[in-house]
Amino acid sequence: MDGSVGFQGEYVLKFKAMLEQVVECEIILEDERLTTSQANKVMLEADISRRKRKQAIDKLAATLILQSYLDRKRP
Repeated sequence: MDGSVGFQGEYVLKFKAMLEQVVECEIILEDERLTTSQANKVMLEADISRRKRKQAIDKLAATLILQSYLDRKRP
């Protein structure tokens, strides 16, 4: 988490460049590191059972990623 781009990040950047040549829209990358642990923390604080956390963790992480993007776009 030192700001450098790892192997997977390089792959994503290459894919983004290829995709931008095919579609006519802006491709925005969002850092999703740590969103799963953030989601888990939120659900633990809400006292959600382990079983329900397991079912909802990815959905909440995706929600956190989208909210981060929307927060940055607000004037």
